[in-house]
Formats: sequence, structure tokens, C-alpha cells
Amino acid sequence: MPTSSSRKLVILDRDGVINLDSDAFIKSPDEWVAIPGSLEAIARLNQAGYRVAVASNQSGIGRGLFDMATLNAMHAKMHRQAAAVGGRIDAVFFCPHTAQDHCDCRKPKPGMLKMIAERFEIDPADTPVVGDSLRDLQAGATLGFPTHLVRTGKGEKTLAAGGLPEGTKIHDDLRGFALDFLANDPA
Repeated sequence: MPTSSSRKLVILDRDGVINLDSDAFIKSPDEWVAIPGSLEAIARLNQAGYRVAVASNQSGIGRGLFDMATLNAMHAKMHRQAAAVGGRIDAVFFCPHTAQDHCDCRKPKPGMLKMIAERFEIDPADTPVVGDSLRDLQAGATLGFPTHLVRTGKGEKTLAAGGLPEGTKIHDDLRGFALDFLANDPA
């Protein structure tokens, strides 16, 4: 049975939260560029005893814009850059499907977050989900995860559109989330 400290987890969306987003998709390691301060925020969460999991829709695979080897190369770059500042991403979960596939893992459906909760044996009520789009927050809210919106990526448009799940907290960026969250961490 994991200890309570091993159950401390934060779930992050990738594009628009950790790295810059693009309406044309992030299709190569060269296009994967960390948002300033995001990797340091992950390191700060790790130092406070939190593991970090990424939950990301990657329909570019289903659309044929890039393949698994390219996605793996993007994630290898993310892991290397996080490690260079003392951070660690414990797992990357992704949905390769398009909306037309009607899968259970593509956010806003909660399948990917359910898999993370089962794999890490965590209580959703104690595990924040951080995203920049409504679908990130909807997937989390469906299972009872506390939701956090960052203004980076699509965050400003998401905030302006309204309809956020009840209780969603707003942060300028992932660094702001980490500082706010850890300042209020009861552990």
C-alpha cells in the first residue's frame, strides 16, 4: 500500500500549460518549447513531495500529422529539460484519437484521468488537474478533481468564454499555480 506522501500527485495538461501551444499542433521536438517558468514549477512541486503526471490529447497522431516516434522524441525533450532544472515528470498519458473516434480517453471525457487515478492509486478529491482549456477542466470535474485554469495557451480564451466547472481556480501560469497551490498545501 502506498504511503500518503506517495499519493501526492498533480495532473497537468501539456500544450498551453507546460509548453507553448499552437493552433497548427506541436508536431516536432523543435516546435516543443517550454513556457518560461513551467519546468521550474514542476521542480518546485517535486521538491514539495508531489509527483507529476501529464494528461494530453494528441490527436495529431490520429490526424497523421506526426507519429509515435516523434511524440516520444517530444516527450524525451520535455523530460530532459525538466531534469535539467531539477524536475521530474513521472508519467505521460495521452490520447492519440480524434473526436471522430468517440473514444473514452479524449478529454473532455474522463477516461485518461480515470486511468491516472487508478495507476497512481490517488483520491481525485486531493489531486489538482491543471489545464488551459475547458475540456481539461471538464474531464477533471467529472471525477471530482479540483480544477485549475492557467491563463497561458488557450487559457485566456477559455476564461473569457465562461462556463468553468464550479470552484475552478485561476492562475497566470504553471508557476503561479505551483506557488498558490503549495502555499495552501496542508501537508
